[in-house]
Amino acid sequence: MGNRLSKIYTRTGDDGTTGLGDGSRTGKDSARIEAIGAVDELNSAVGLVLAVADLPLPVTAVLLEVQHDLFDLGGELSIPGHTILGPDHTTRLEQALDGFNDKLPPLREFILPSGGPATAACHLARAIARRAERRVWTLTRTQTVAEVLPQYLNRLSDLLFVLARVLVRHERGSEVLWRHDRGHG
Repeated sequence: MGNRLSKIYTRTGDDGTTGLGDGSRTGKDSARIEAIGAVDELNSAVGLVLAVADLPLPVTAVLLEVQHDLFDLGGELSIPGHTILGPDHTTRLEQALDGFNDKLPPLREFILPSGGPATAACHLARAIARRAERRVWTLTRTQTVAEVLPQYLNRLSDLLFVLARVLVRHERGSEVLWRHDRGHG
């Protein structure tokens, strides 16, 4: 792997196309590239959460695994027909989600996507995960995609929501509840 990126620019994309992992080329605005880009953006957003100092170690551990999974997921999208992620990846997210959620109080109201830096970054990552899932679903309308990919992203957005609930308690103690009765006039 030593010299994979020895030259960053190639000029091959100047015509509006980009290379896939299988050597084929596709439009930079194709559904596949939109999905890959959304997953890349999601991975970067997870990195923003991890950049906040003093995260609880279990949160850091799960998010680092998620980053590796997202890199693999993007790789799978970049090589049509190639499979990397399996149902065990989604199951691992579900187990982490259950473990974190079991320690939280029941949610009786909607919460606002706010809090300290890690909490807010986690909410942003959750929203990006939802968009990445939508982009993958768009891709499935015209091309074959492993069914585990949108499932993984769906579960990941749920996990990020729960992690935001964990992080708000770590950073500031409580969530900001949506006030539905504040009067609209």
